[in-house]
Amino acid sequence: MKIYPAVDILGGKAVRLYKGDYSEKTDYGDPVEAAMRLKELGAEYLHIVDLDGAKSGDTPNLGIISEIAKKTGIFVEVGGGIRSMETVEKYLSHGLSRVIIGTAAVTDREFLCKAVSRYGDKIAVGADILDGSVRISGWLSDSGISISDFMKDMQNVGVKTVICTDISKDGALKGTNIALYEELCRKFPDIEIVASGGVTRIEEISDLKKAGASGAIIGKAYYTGLIDIARAIEVAR
Repeated sequence: MKIYPAVDILGGKAVRLYKGDYSEKTDYGDPVEAAMRLKELGAEYLHIVDLDGAKSGDTPNLGIISEIAKKTGIFVEVGGGIRSMETVEKYLSHGLSRVIIGTAAVTDREFLCKAVSRYGDKIAVGADILDGSVRISGWLSDSGISISDFMKDMQNVGVKTVICTDISKDGALKGTNIALYEELCRKFPDIEIVASGGVTRIEEISDLKKAGASGAIIGKAYYTGLIDIARAIEVAR
């Protein structure tokens, strides 16, 4: 199983939000320095979210994100406002390993199909879940689509990786939803499920691995010192 430490970028700074609320953020300084520290701790994968891009649908932090990819030299995936082939191509041409399509996977299926057809496993999909339903537009709107139906559709499209975030757990430091990931891994064995939201304890890494998750994103628990990234990587292996 792979460990993806998260670096969320807002206003040029590395931040963590509480349950996706932009007004409840904690600032952790320079994103490039944060990424380099994670590499020094043994990280081989990074999960970057452009929170400004998620709002604007543009790539306002492209310079910072491409610098992270270049300086770390490791696998870096990025999400946040990726709604066009132009944005996909921009990120991939700047050294990013994979881009994550979120809201547009629901609202613009033609774009998703085109991206997957052209770039294959360089495209992942982000599924943000609340009460069993997929949320869109920065978690503000209910798509009305159940996670099960959404996953079936992603399977039909040929999506190889889905990053599933349990919104109710994100940033709350109260543990992750093991049962959710276990169910998704069992129902959709052809899709790699990356668990996101609320991973708080090292023991949860073992539980997610047993559940069949291909990866886990670790955010606030690292920044607050609850999870040692080097230890998490060791357990995941």
